[in-house]
Amino acid sequence: MDRLPSLSIFLPCYNEEGNVERVVRAALAAAQQIADRYEVIVVDDGSRDRTGEIADGLAAELPAVRAVHNRPNLGYGGAVVRGLTEARMDWIFFTDGDGQFDLAEIPRLVGLLDRCDVAVGYRIHRADPWPRRINAYCWGVLVRALFDLDVRDIDCAFKLLPRRLVQQISLHSRGALISTELLARAQRLGCRIAEVGVRHYPRTAGKQTGANVSVIARAFWELFKLRGRIRRGD
Repeated sequence: MDRLPSLSIFLPCYNEEGNVERVVRAALAAAQQIADRYEVIVVDDGSRDRTGEIADGLAAELPAVRAVHNRPNLGYGGAVVRGLTEARMDWIFFTDGDGQFDLAEIPRLVGLLDRCDVAVGYRIHRADPWPRRINAYCWGVLVRALFDLDVRDIDCAFKLLPRRLVQQISLHSRGALISTELLARAQRLGCRIAEVGVRHYPRTAGKQTGANVSVIARAFWELFKLRGRIRRGD
């Protein structure tokens, strides 16, 4: 598949005032190259800085941009679920609003669609501090074992999926487990998942929140709840 009929790109953002405009404009440029119709949605997840204000300004300036706001903050999973719910187009792509990915690489995912239903990226060289990389590796080993997921970088925020899949599943995770749940439920429905390597860049503005102790604790709590749901077919 060389071109998509329509595409929603959404960007979960929490305190990304230093990144959001740059990433939105990059998303628009990428969408123009690969889709006949498109929209870009900023999901402001209860930011305490100017992220929401900047997103509203971009939406007023650019017809293809929408801004939605979670009040209060719902966590990363809540922001992803909001973006999936808000998307109106046939295909949905999402990445984080922190600018650590090159959105010009979205065509690499589109190129996989002739042999899969869901296309995901994996970080070729993860540009995060080593403690975060070690934690991510251990988490990935555990999650792949529990859910029998043959995906090398489950939490890579560079995913492309059909809207029809979103309409068939209910997502319960509101924390860091959202990518695991999304892929596990897709696999359970018989969807084929394919991966391609994408570049990952150091954060240039803002602060990471994924390594927060409360975020990690919530992820483990959700992990075993999700395993039970998946095994029961809930």
